[in-house]
Amino acid sequence: QVQLVESGGGLVQAGGSLRLSCASSGRTFSRFHMGWFRQAPGKEREFVAAISRSGSGTVAADSVKDRFTISRDNGKNTVYLQMNSLKPEDRAVYYCAADANVYSTISNYSPDYWGQGTQVTVSS
Repeated sequence: QVQLVESGGGLVQAGGSLRLSCASSGRTFSRFHMGWFRQAPGKEREFVAAISRSGSGTVAADSVKDRFTISRDNGKNTVYLQMNSLKPEDRAVYYCAADANVYSTISNYSPDYWGQGTQVTVSS
């Protein structure tokens, strides 16, 4: 069983920055494509960004790709989401997720495991 624990959420003013972290249990972290999703109040969960097992490949939603950066440290079993130039519409619960399918690529990233989420609030 894989456990994912997010941290780093909070309240920030528009234009500010936050860095989210997601720590994974176990010794198989480097085998997973990792990513972030978010869910705003009254909306469906949406994809934010994903990173390949080695960290060499990333993808991001158009709404964030110029402001958010995903990265990982396989030695620390941790994936990060650096969020800059935050906007009120970025307010959401952010979830870390792991794709454990050995046949997955970053292009068809499909999570199998989810964290509990961390709240990000952006004031205008």
